[in-house]
Amino acid sequence: MRPMQNLEGALEEIKISFKNKTLCVQRMQLVDALRNKMTQNDDERRLIVETMEHTVKLSKAIIESQQQTRVIEEKLNDIRKKRLILKQAEEDKLLQIRDVEKKKEVANTKVSEILESVHKNLQTERAMATVIQNVFQNIIIGSRVNWAEDPSLKAVVLQLEKSIFI
Repeated sequence: MRPMQNLEGALEEIKISFKNKTLCVQRMQLVDALRNKMTQNDDERRLIVETMEHTVKLSKAIIESQQQTRVIEEKLNDIRKKRLILKQAEEDKLLQIRDVEKKKEVANTKVSEILESVHKNLQTERAMATVIQNVFQNIIIGSRVNWAEDPSLKAVVLQLEKSIFI
């Protein structure tokens, strides 16, 4: 099988080579015919020149269009790059905003916990102060001293009647 495939490959190469040489000869014949025609001064020469001029104009228009297309594609690519950069910046800012919101949440939670702790401590202190006031009142009343006649004792008892947290 191997020799047969080699022969087929060689045959294909020969066919392609023959076709290329034939095209080359045809191009040379065409150029020679055009050169001979251009030396003559008749209507066919004029038509060939007009056709060539028209072909040159079309080629120039094609080249200009291709250049404009390249410029537009470059602008489009620049816009796409800018959009990508803006999108990445937007995502970064969104992450920053979320981080700030989380930090605020944590801070608010901490503040709430601190306030709750302070409130509990205040309640405990109030309860202790009330107990101490009641103990002092009971000591004074239980001692059977006439506190109404002693001005300093009277001031203490009356002060104990008032709530110190109002």
